[in-house]
Order: sequence, then C-alpha cells, then structure tokens
Amino acid sequence: MVTMSSEKAAARRKADSNNGGQAGPAAGSGASAAAASNNEDSPNQLVYKKMEQIVEKMQDEVSGVPVKTVKSFMSKIPSVFTGSDLIMWMMKNLDVEDQGEALHLAHLMAAHGYFFPIDDHMLTVKNDNTFYRFQTPYFWPSNCWEPENTDYAVYLCKRTMQNKTRLELADYEAENLARLQKMFSRKWEFIFMQAEAQSKVDKKRDKLERKVLDSQERAFWDVHRPMPGCVNTTEVDIKKACRVNKPLKSIRHLQLGVAGGRISPSTSDSDLASPTEAIKRHIAMLRQRLDRRNIKVSKVAEACIGYFEQYVEYDPFFTTPELPNPWTSDSPEFWEQEKTAKDIPARRVKRWAFSLQELLQDPVGREHFVRFLDKEFSGENLKFWEAVQQLKALPQKDVQDKVDEIWIEFLAPDASCPINVDSRSYEITKKNMETPDRWSFDVAAAHVYHLMRSDSYSRYLRSEMYKEFLNGSKKKTSVKGIRSIVSFTARKETATS
Repeated sequence: MVTMSSEKAAARRKADSNNGGQAGPAAGSGASAAAASNNEDSPNQLVYKKMEQIVEKMQDEVSGVPVKTVKSFMSKIPSVFTGSDLIMWMMKNLDVEDQGEALHLAHLMAAHGYFFPIDDHMLTVKNDNTFYRFQTPYFWPSNCWEPENTDYAVYLCKRTMQNKTRLELADYEAENLARLQKMFSRKWEFIFMQAEAQSKVDKKRDKLERKVLDSQERAFWDVHRPMPGCVNTTEVDIKKACRVNKPLKSIRHLQLGVAGGRISPSTSDSDLASPTEAIKRHIAMLRQRLDRRNIKVSKVAEACIGYFEQYVEYDPFFTTPELPNPWTSDSPEFWEQEKTAKDIPARRVKRWAFSLQELLQDPVGREHFVRFLDKEFSGENLKFWEAVQQLKALPQKDVQDKVDEIWIEFLAPDASCPINVDSRSYEITKKNMETPDRWSFDVAAAHVYHLMRSDSYSRYLRSEMYKEFLNGSKKKTSVKGIRSIVSFTARKETATS
C-alpha cells in the first residue's frame, strides 16, 4: 500500500475543498469520483467532520498540542506528544471540565484513528507519559477507505521483509497472514512482488520519515483490522444507512477465526438491491441462527449410544422377547400380560426407572405410583396433570365446562383438591381464565409435572415400596442394581433439564 506524506495530503484536501469537492481535469480518474461519492454516501460524515475540526485545532503550530521529537538512547522518536499533554489541551481548549470526560472523548477519537500510540496495537489513550502520534489526513476515515484483503496481505508481507524488532508481526497478525496466504495461494507471488516493491521504495526514504510513515500505516490497519477484543469503528450502522437511504456495504464478512479478527471483502452494490432487502435478509439469517441448536457431534453420539444401551433389552431386534409377538403370531398372551399386574417381569419394572413418562405409560406402573402418591399426600398433582392432558383431547363444545371444572377442583380459593403451584404460574393461569381455552392450564401443568419428576418420582424410586415390588418380580435383582438404575435416571434427568 503506497502511503502519502502529511504535506501532500493536506495540499490535496485543500485543493479539493477549493474545487467544491469535485475532481478537476488534472485528476482525470474514476477513483477520485468514486471517493467523492463515497464521502457523500457515508452516514458518519457528520461525526468525522466534528472530530477532524478538533484534530485540526490540535495540530495548530501555535495553540495546538505540543508535538516534539524525543531523543532516547542512540535513537530519536519524531513527531510525538504525550497522553497527559493531550488531556490537558482538551480540558483547556474544549468545553470539558471533567478529566474522565476528556479521556472518553480521546478514546473515541483514537478508536477512529485520528491519533494512535506509537508502540501498541490497541487504539486507546492513557493520561500519562505514553507517546502518541497524529495520523496523516490521507488515512482519515472521512476518505471512506474500504481496503481489500489483498491490500492487507501486501502490508503484512512487507512487514515480514523489514527485519526490524519494532516491525515484527503480532500473534494475531501472523495468524491472519497464514490464513491470507492460504486464501490467496494462487496469486501469492503477485502479492509478494508488490510487497517487495513497496519495501524497496520505503528504504529510499529518510530514516525518521520512514518511522513516521510505518507507524501511520500500522495505525490505519489497526482501525480497519483491529486486534481481538477491540471495537471496529469502520462498520456502518444499519439505522444510519437507512436514514440516508443508501445501500449497506460490508454486510457480509469473511470470518478468519475468533482470535484473528475479521477480514472483510466488501459486497458490491449490485448484490444488495436496497437497504430494506438487506436488513430483511439479515433478520432472516439471525432467526435461523436462533432456531438452530448447536450441539457437538460427540455429545450427540454419546447420547445415542447411551439411549441404545439403556433400551437394548427392550428392543426385539436385539433381545428376544419373553412372550411371542402378537403381530406375527396368534397368541394374545402379550396383551393379556400387559393388562394384569400378576407375574410382571423384572425388566418391565426396571423400565419404570428410566423416566416418569415411562412409568405413567405403563398401566401397572401408573397404578403403583398413584398408591405411592396417596401415601405421600400428593396424589392431587397427578390428578391435575392428567385432567389437563384430557382437556386437550376433548371436543371444542366440552372445553368450557371442563376448564371450569378443573379450576373449581384444583385452583379456586375454595378448591376441593387444591394443588401447590408457585405464584407466577397461578397468576398466569388466572389471567388465562379470562378467555379460557384448552391451553389455559399449560403453565401450571408444566410446573406440577416438574415437581413430580424432580421430587415425587425420585423419592418413589428410592422408596421401599418400589424396591419390594421389583424384588418380588425377580428375586435375583439386588439393591445395588436398583441404585444403579436410580443414579442413571438422575444423570439422564440432569442432562435433559
């Protein structure tokens, strides 16, 4: 990337302003016309103008921030000023009384690249003796720079050729260079030749001038390719772009990893017909991301293996059933055995410990669980939950009567069988009763089901009532096996919740 000195850039800006912002015959290129149109299209021009007015006052030779060349051991640091001098000037010449407010304003201007620390990639300002340098007007954001990835690749490649300690690449820059080299592998030779040519031109400059230009170019890329954790101030706000009725640019960015920041090729205006269409596409993309569940394949595979190991005993493809299949034989023994509680096999009782749903699906298991709830004086919870499930399957003409019946029996102030629900669920259900339907009790039913699953069902699996029933079904079953079932169920419930 070819840089421009401060004097030449100032002369060019002055000539442009005298010409009324239009490119003269001497310019004679489409680039200048495009830059002029970009200046008009950018929604941040008002902010840029205000900042640049302040920066021009700061650079005044008489009343501006004192800029000097500092001599250190065997070297000179040209054209720098300290952070304390900057804050002091802002409090003296601007309408700023609080030092924190002045520091905040300095942070904003540094984030936009108007001045920068000479030894750091983080564009911030400290109220101490840290050295800072003004950016040349050629690199000001009002010029609406939109550098491409090839420009960034040339810059990083040039930095590697300049074998100086102060110009070594940071970690994130080295990672970006590796990604860019992989991305532009076919034309990397061309990029290398450009970087080599620019490096030769830089070597012909004066040493002090080369120091200043190198730091200014580095600060330019710190604005457009910030280090991880820093805010990118070059992105255009959607609302501002809509106000000026201009198409958005740089909507899509090529992500090169979290640690490497973004490398953003701009999309052309033809890709986006209007800002409205672009925003609609962006909203649709964000909604798809919300609906998508990002789950690791290893976790999914582990869950599938665990499910298979748990239910393999009940899969007739892998384990021969104890009774003949009624669909392939004429024996109804399987259906008769499901209805009665006599001689229940132990593996059927074990299945009750998989989940509360498995327990309630089995008629014998549900009846056994009801007896346990009656002993615990909490049978109304299951009655309420089942009544809500029945409500969802009723014809529409019977819904109103059933809703009133459930409310009077379980939730009314003088209910005959009151249930214990939290205040939030009760208030939501009470509000739903103003326009009752078959889903009026869903919140309360979900709360009751959670209580049964986390409290009553866990105590049922640990109870002597369940253990005796299981031991009666198969004497060989040990308490240790029951504990393993209960612990496996607890792990499963924790994973699903």
